[in-house]
Amino acid sequence: MNQTLVQKLTRTKPVNNTVETAPSSSNGLHRSIGLFPLTMIGVGATIGTGIFFTMVEAVPKAGPSVILSFLFAAITAGLTALCYAELSFRIPASGSSYSFAYATVGEFLAFIMAACLLLEYGLAASATAIGWSDYLNNFLNNAFGVHIPEMLRSPMIVSTPKGIEFHGGHINLPPILLVGLCCLLLIRGTKESATTNAIMVMIKLAILIFFVVIAFSGFDINNFHPFFSPDNGVHITGMTGVTAAAATVFFSFIGLDTVATAGEEVRDPKRNVPIGILAALGIVTLFYLLVAVAAMGAQPAYKFAGQEAGLAVILQNVTGKTWPALVLSAGAVISVFSVTLVTIYGQTRILYAISKDGLISKSFQKVNARTASPVQNTLIVCIVVGLVAGFVDATFLWDMVSMGTLTAFIVVSLAVPVMRRKENGKGTKGFRVPFGPYVVPGLSIAACLYLMFGLSLTTYTIFIIWMSAAILTYFLYGMRNSRLNTAK
Repeated sequence: MNQTLVQKLTRTKPVNNTVETAPSSSNGLHRSIGLFPLTMIGVGATIGTGIFFTMVEAVPKAGPSVILSFLFAAITAGLTALCYAELSFRIPASGSSYSFAYATVGEFLAFIMAACLLLEYGLAASATAIGWSDYLNNFLNNAFGVHIPEMLRSPMIVSTPKGIEFHGGHINLPPILLVGLCCLLLIRGTKESATTNAIMVMIKLAILIFFVVIAFSGFDINNFHPFFSPDNGVHITGMTGVTAAAATVFFSFIGLDTVATAGEEVRDPKRNVPIGILAALGIVTLFYLLVAVAAMGAQPAYKFAGQEAGLAVILQNVTGKTWPALVLSAGAVISVFSVTLVTIYGQTRILYAISKDGLISKSFQKVNARTASPVQNTLIVCIVVGLVAGFVDATFLWDMVSMGTLTAFIVVSLAVPVMRRKENGKGTKGFRVPFGPYVVPGLSIAACLYLMFGLSLTTYTIFIIWMSAAILTYFLYGMRNSRLNTAK
């Protein structure tokens, strides 16, 4: 009660309070998720966004060497995934990086981390929902010869080379409908949502295998020459292009920390969460590399620039028929549905964890007794995500997603040596990052900082504004209402 300001900012939530068992009351989340659906949550939140959308942005920067870009991003994510795996073993609670930070580096930095996660998940959900429109339109065109009117699939606020433009009367309706469907499914309950997601992920993986097989039938090794992008007029050449493309595709790996957000709803979390994280990383990396190699072999690099529904167009060009593109577009529609669903799920669980700790309104922790899901929380998140997706151009969103992701990854990496130091060799036995508490976390931090340097000044400006709002919220509400503020 009489803590100094510094003590309040650095107070930590004891690990034995963070690791909770399944609640017996109707006011908590239920442990209903097993290892397989948990792994599929990670895969569902990851595969789809990068493969279906970012090839168009990344290939013009790196050329065929975009394969190295995916590999570099995967290594960076993999280093952090090892840190997530260790921390999730010791802190199997909802909230992901937020809960890890609260148990290690203190309340203030945990709240800042929460703000980064909210930025990451909220904008990622909006951006992936926006990208859903292209494949939906391609599917409707190939299946029924129907186009969604431009005014109903384009946003009001658009980024152009000349600056921001406002297109009156325009609304991107498909993403709003998608978010609405996700909202209804999440409100029905976590177990049902996880099962549905697992089914959609299996369909998605089958579709990507279908793409790889057909694309390889048109494989031309000459498409890989020159391997590194030549001078394209913007001086992104050689390894510079690889690095720029790696920063572009990095957000494709954000689904890995979604596994950790489910910690409070997983059966045997100390075993299943670490395994789920590493299994999801392996599956995601394998499929990303397979699809990237197949796509580059089937189509010259210069054709990727500005290509809408790119993978579907590749299949149509390789086969000269529309049905493979139709199958691919249908798979993409399902794929992005699962990405959006799981990303919104992660957002609601982070808010739930913050609310339980008293740092934001209690309304975000209210759980419906029948469905065991935070209904009010989910409705608020879906309304915000839907509005952003319906009226804002995705160009504004991707860099902010990367900023939030990289910041979260850095804090998670910092938390590992802090946790080891707190344990002083007396921690629970289980998964630990190899080579001690400093090598892997240090490499992870260095890789994340390297990618952050490639983000734009506009991104940093918006990020500073967002962080300022978060700091103000903490001092005006969070610090005073924190559960640790009144803990005896």
